[in-house]
Amino acid sequence: MKKLFVAVLLLLVEVTYAQQQKKTVYVIVDGISADVIEQANTPNLQAISKRGTYLRAYQGGETGVYNQSPTISAVGYNNVLTGVWYHKHNVPDNDIKEPNYEYPSIFRLLKDTYPQKKIGVFSSWQDNRTKLIGEGLPQTGNIKMDYVFDGLELDTQQYPHDKDRNFMAAIDDAVSEAAAKAIRDHAPDLSWVYLEYTDDMGHMYGDSPQYTKAIERMDQQVGRIWEAIQVRETENNEDWMIIVTTDHGRDEATGKGHGGQSYRQRSGWITSNKTFHNEYAKLLYPSAVDILPTIAQFMEINIPEDIKRELDGIPLLGEVSIAKPQVHYFQNTIDITWIPLKQEGEVTVLMSTTNKHKEGEKDTYKQLGTFSLKDKKALISVKDMPSSFYKVVLQTKDNTVNRWVQIP
Repeated sequence: MKKLFVAVLLLLVEVTYAQQQKKTVYVIVDGISADVIEQANTPNLQAISKRGTYLRAYQGGETGVYNQSPTISAVGYNNVLTGVWYHKHNVPDNDIKEPNYEYPSIFRLLKDTYPQKKIGVFSSWQDNRTKLIGEGLPQTGNIKMDYVFDGLELDTQQYPHDKDRNFMAAIDDAVSEAAAKAIRDHAPDLSWVYLEYTDDMGHMYGDSPQYTKAIERMDQQVGRIWEAIQVRETENNEDWMIIVTTDHGRDEATGKGHGGQSYRQRSGWITSNKTFHNEYAKLLYPSAVDILPTIAQFMEINIPEDIKRELDGIPLLGEVSIAKPQVHYFQNTIDITWIPLKQEGEVTVLMSTTNKHKEGEKDTYKQLGTFSLKDKKALISVKDMPSSFYKVVLQTKDNTVNRWVQIP
C-alpha cells in the first residue's frame, strides 16, 4: 500500500508539473559590459543567477566577417529579438529605418504557434514596439501587443528632460513598476522589459561612481520584476523564466563610448533563473542571438524549418549537437568545419546559391551529403554549382546552424 501511495503521489507531481504554464520575461539593461556587472553590487541579479545561470555572452556578430554587427543599442536589441545578426535583420543603428521583418521576432513566433497567448512590452523607448517589433504593420502580420507601457520619453510634462537625465531614471522606475504589476495581475506569457538609464550614465561619466549607482538602481528595478515572478510561481501553477542581458559593452579607455568591435564593447552577459547546462552553454562562448532559440525551447514554440535555417543562435537549453561552423571557399571547393557537441550522430549539409528569404520567398536547397558529426569537417566540390554566394546549412537531429560564403 505504501508503494502504491508513493507511486500515485509521484504521478500527481508529474501531472501537475506537466500542466504548468510556461512564461518568460526578458530584460535588456542598456550598456553594461561583463566586467562591470561582475563587480557591481547587484543582489537581485545575483539571486537570479544563484538559482540558475550566469554566462558571458558576446554582442556584435563575428569580428571581420559578413555578420559583424555594430555594438549600438537598437542593433543589440534586435539581435536578441530576432535571433539573427545585423546582416539579416537590417538594423545597423538607432534610426531603425528599414528593418527586414522576414526574420521574425520571438513574439511573432510565439503568436504563430499559440495565437491565444498574451505578449507585453514595457520600455523607456517606444521604437522598440513600433519599429523593432513592428506592431500593427502588415509586414509583421499586424502583430498586436496585449500589454504595453512605453512612450514616457515623449511625455515632457510629467518627465521634464533635465541635463542630468534624472527623468530617464524616473521613467525606468515607472517601467519596472508597470512590468511587475502586469506580471502580478495578468501574467503575460512573453514580455520584454527595457531599461535605459545605465547607458545614459555610461555616456556621461564613463566608468564612474555615477555609472555604478545607476547599475545598483537598475538592480532594484529588476528586483521588482523578480519579486513579482516569485509571487506568481508561489500562488499560481506557472513556470517562469527570466533572462536579463545587455545590448553592448563599453570602450576600454573611458567607458563612455561603444559601437566598435573591441573586446569590451562586444562583452555582454546573460543571467537567468533557469540552469543553462547543455554542452554549448557549458563549453563555448554564447552570444545574444542565442536568447531567441532558448526562449523558443523553453516555451515549446514551433519554429518553421525555413526560419530555423536562418537563425544565427543556438539554444542554451535542451539537446544540441553542433556549434561554431566555419565555411571557406577555394578552387571550386567548400571547406566546412564545426565543433561537435556529441560524439555520435550525423550532419547533413544543405546548400543554396540564392538568398530569396530576405525578400519573403523560399530558397531552394540541394543536399550535398551526410557526414559523421565527430569528424568535425567536410570538403565539398561546388564545381557544378558556380556562384558568388553560397548559403550553407548544417542540420543535425538536435539543432541547425548556418554560414554564408560571399566570393568577391
